[in-house]
Amino acid sequence: MTHAISTADFAPDTAAIAAVIIGVTAFAVAQGLTYPLISLVLEHRNVAQSLIGFNAGCFAAGLGTATFAVGALTRLVRGDRLIVGGLVGCALSLSVFASSDNFWVWCVARFSLGVCVSLIFMLSEAWLNTACPDRLRGRISGLYGAGMCGGFAAGPLAIPLFGTKNGFAFALLAVYVACVAFLTVILTRKARTQPEQAASGALFSFVRRAPLLVCMVAAFAIADIAAISAMPVYFVRLGYSESFAAISVTILALPTALAQPLVGWFLDKTSRSGVALFSAVTAGLSFIAIPFLESQAAILIAFGIMGTASFSLYTCALTILGERFAGKALVAGSAAFALAYAIGSAAGSSTVGAVMDIYSPAAGPVTAGSVVLAFAVFYGLSLLRSRARSSS
Repeated sequence: MTHAISTADFAPDTAAIAAVIIGVTAFAVAQGLTYPLISLVLEHRNVAQSLIGFNAGCFAAGLGTATFAVGALTRLVRGDRLIVGGLVGCALSLSVFASSDNFWVWCVARFSLGVCVSLIFMLSEAWLNTACPDRLRGRISGLYGAGMCGGFAAGPLAIPLFGTKNGFAFALLAVYVACVAFLTVILTRKARTQPEQAASGALFSFVRRAPLLVCMVAAFAIADIAAISAMPVYFVRLGYSESFAAISVTILALPTALAQPLVGWFLDKTSRSGVALFSAVTAGLSFIAIPFLESQAAILIAFGIMGTASFSLYTCALTILGERFAGKALVAGSAAFALAYAIGSAAGSSTVGAVMDIYSPAAGPVTAGSVVLAFAVFYGLSLLRSRARSSS
């Protein structure tokens, strides 16, 4: 497994980069809509928060399952074709939400959606790092993050337009993702690069080599799942409208999307580990501050800061992955990231949902923020130890 700073310079594969960004934007629109919409629909049906968390955990289980299958799949099918297959699978899963009201059927569909999303996630990120030189890596990762966050921002807007009482929003989203799959096919034919195959056993080898990067993604996952799944329910329980709960997710994602290219510029021009540490501290403090804010404007501002800072953790991890690893290790790293996201989001959705049920709604954001701050302390101490060893 290659583990070295990449210094090679080459022209970026624009077709591959475009295919990756368009595909991940479609996935983000789907996730940005389904997380709050499913939570709000189930809350409207008087489903317990613990079961809502279980349903979100089904998505995380699908993410984790795909990480163990990606190696075999990439040896059977080309990576770009797997990305297209993942988009088609997302469209089919979304159509199930539109056509069924059964909670357990929704759990199966949520699991299937997680599998398909994970394939898109892992292969797109590996392909993105293969298609761009290190001098542009932070900025390209920032554009990737902007597309993802822009999708998260756009998805919840369907809730005020179409409501939560029928499946039209799910059906419309399924058609959109299917169209993106067709466009991705066209772009992949013009690409010069391909996602690498994953080597056998490389996932756990990567985790041993880069535990801090894996923990960084897990911290992001906990913050992400708390923000887009538990926080809409938090607002509804405090008496805010469903429209406000949905718009809060858009406010979370919109400044995040606008900020990611700037974050990418800082990653290319300053200390990448320093940007990651600052992002973790800011995200944790923003979460903890929310229960103490009273005005809607202040809450939304804190939400926007929280979203920007927490997602920057992922942009940092993706950039550092491409900087330090190459070839098949990129797929292994992306698979490790997907597994870390699955574990973090499952733990986050279950824990945050449980503390909201057992204690109070305010316990949700405080718990999520405390976990992210704990990672910041751990990461900061690790950086200090690394610098002490290098100077001695």
